[in-house]
Amino acid sequence: MLYPRRAPERQGEELMKITRWQRRAGHKAVIFIGALMACLFCVFPFYYAIISSLRAGQELFTPAYFPNSWHWDNYVVALVDNGIARSLLNSVLVAVVTVGLCLLVSVTAAFALARVPFRGRRVLLFTILCVSMFPQVAVLTGMFELVRFLGLYDSLGALVISYTTFSLPFTVWVLTTFMKSIPVELEEAAIVDGAKTGTIIRRVFAPVLAPALVTTGLLAFIGAWNEFMFALTFIISSDKRTVPVAISMFSGASSYELPWGSIMAASVVVTLPIIVLVLIFQKRIVSGLTSGAIKG
Repeated sequence: MLYPRRAPERQGEELMKITRWQRRAGHKAVIFIGALMACLFCVFPFYYAIISSLRAGQELFTPAYFPNSWHWDNYVVALVDNGIARSLLNSVLVAVVTVGLCLLVSVTAAFALARVPFRGRRVLLFTILCVSMFPQVAVLTGMFELVRFLGLYDSLGALVISYTTFSLPFTVWVLTTFMKSIPVELEEAAIVDGAKTGTIIRRVFAPVLAPALVTTGLLAFIGAWNEFMFALTFIISSDKRTVPVAISMFSGASSYELPWGSIMAASVVVTLPIIVLVLIFQKRIVSGLTSGAIKG
């Protein structure tokens, strides 16, 4: 015989449901507020740079979050008068060549570390990672002597070598981790079909490594795009400067004046390519980072 459920029991269940819903709502609210604060913390400096780039004269020294008037003269001064357009081309050339060399060397090195058995492989991989822990200033003198020995001083080639040297350790480490996760059966099937090592890397590993290649390539590009110390040390000609150094050389009407409007305008122009690249390859970047976290 079935008895109806008592009212207090139903009230208790409803109260538990309400309590669980309140907990979930509280957790979601905390996560949302934290994410909103993080977004504001990251976006506000760039927003303020945009606002400052559209202000002129004494307006820059008056705190304001919205411009009273729009002044585009700062962008004209930054791009035309200060020659930032030439520096943009130099930065693009150096960053693209750096990414190409870095990925080419990293893929072949990762294949050897992941697939070719030899003594001391783990020690070598650990040593490669340790190299990336050295700060730039610690190896600046050694890099300067190397650049001068190769006859690359005051040339963009000096920057390419320097940036590639610092980007390689992390890229090799990440690609090696990804390559270890690729099933050996794919490589064996390619060998049975008569494929050589170069063909295996291009046709088998490269498509599978696409997310990791995009992620590491973009990080190498950002590193080369924003680097300042080597560019300031190895380049002395004004027509060979990269963007960060060119912006640091901006000068005002007098030696005691800094053209903050032009500096902010140039900073906005320099940041836009990075934002565009991140938005275009956003899914690839997330896929590369999450796959590396799971498989690594």
